[in-house]
Amino acid sequence: MIRSEKTRPYLVAALRVVVVAAAYYGAARLGLLRQVTVHGAVVTPLWPPSGIALGCLLYLGMRALPGIAVGSLAVVAMLGGTVTLSTLAVAAGSTLAPVAAYLLLRRAGFHRELDRLRDGVALVFLGAMAAMVISATAGAGMLVVDGKLPASNFWSVWAAWWAGDVMGVLMVTPVLLVLRRVRMPRITDRWAEAGALLVVAVVGTVVATQSSLSMIYLVFPILVWAALRFQLAGSAPCALLVSVLAIVAGTDGAGPFAGHTIVEVMVNLTVLNGAVALTALLLAAVVAEQQNVRHRIERACEELAEVVDQLAPGRSAAAWPSRARDERGNR
Repeated sequence: MIRSEKTRPYLVAALRVVVVAAAYYGAARLGLLRQVTVHGAVVTPLWPPSGIALGCLLYLGMRALPGIAVGSLAVVAMLGGTVTLSTLAVAAGSTLAPVAAYLLLRRAGFHRELDRLRDGVALVFLGAMAAMVISATAGAGMLVVDGKLPASNFWSVWAAWWAGDVMGVLMVTPVLLVLRRVRMPRITDRWAEAGALLVVAVVGTVVATQSSLSMIYLVFPILVWAALRFQLAGSAPCALLVSVLAIVAGTDGAGPFAGHTIVEVMVNLTVLNGAVALTALLLAAVVAEQQNVRHRIERACEELAEVVDQLAPGRSAAAWPSRARDERGNR
């Protein structure tokens, strides 16, 4: 019994490493389903492991670091076939980037609920754009050092690598943060509206990404609807849906991406996914922040009414007639 109590923390730590590494590796396999080649380098328009890694760090803290390192090394070994100093450097960059993102967000006072505008801004500019410079620089730099990439093409590959990691954070991490608040649905939930949003989001995004009439702008009213009515729980999955379907259309050369080179497709996907992420995250954060302010004001009014009742009984009923009616109705 004593021995089992002593070994339990080690078993939990080992299980944590396995789960995080498996999630990282599985996300990488999904991301590689739509890989593209830029000047001989394999990149992805959306790299989910970066979002998985940051999400695990936001949930578990630095305890997730060993699992991320193991998963990153496994992915690099899968792509390269052998473990060398270069692959170790790439794995180190892929590990340090989400760690830097986590530390920057913690320094900025980031809330995992994403219920303030400053949280959305911090995730976009600190957690994604700034921190992912590390992984992009390590990955593209090692390709140049190994002679697999000419130095003249460094910035093109770097930009594509960076964009994929940034999109992974902006699209995947918010969905993981939403999953933290998942609960059993209630009868009073807005089932009809949620179902209508799901149908419109799927149909509208398919039409926008597959039509040759360049109707990609149709996705933005859907994102606005999701953010205004369901906040992050609605806008984050919708943004991920738009991004995935746009990537499928872009890599297939379909719809508005037809007739473009792979570099042009990557640029278009980066701009589109960036605009989608900004719309979904920032608008949802603004709505959540306004709702929090309203709730605080309502609580302050209730507390003020109680103080007035204590100082002058009956005065609060005259000041707040609706409150008096509610009290009479409850008797």
